[in-house]
Amino acid sequence: MKFVILIHSTPEPWGHPTGDFVAEHRALPQEQRDDMNAHFDRVLTQLQEAGELVGGEALGDPRSSTLFRWADGDPIASDGPYAETKEQFAGFFLIDVASRERAEEIAFHFAGPGETIELRPTMWPGGDEQ
Repeated sequence: MKFVILIHSTPEPWGHPTGDFVAEHRALPQEQRDDMNAHFDRVLTQLQEAGELVGGEALGDPRSSTLFRWADGDPIASDGPYAETKEQFAGFFLIDVASRERAEEIAFHFAGPGETIELRPTMWPGGDEQ
């Protein structure tokens, strides 16, 4: 079953890993931040070795995005970001796991101070049904 782990965050300035740029994460003692980063690196390594991590990407600053919409019968382009909220979409990881329970277990490790993690199944969980 395929799931996307969506990272919503508010890094300021925009940067990755987002925790390095989020006030709530930076407020933690350095030793705790180092431990959290090492844990996350271990989780990613384990996912890769198990074949559960399909891929992922960090996204650029939402202010650099271009939006494309349909208006008055024609497509138009405008500057982003799409959402006029404090929290923005910062990146994603695609995982392929045996169950939703396993996906939730993995997503738990992606949550960090000042960030919201969204776990969403793909439309075709097996990747080949259409």
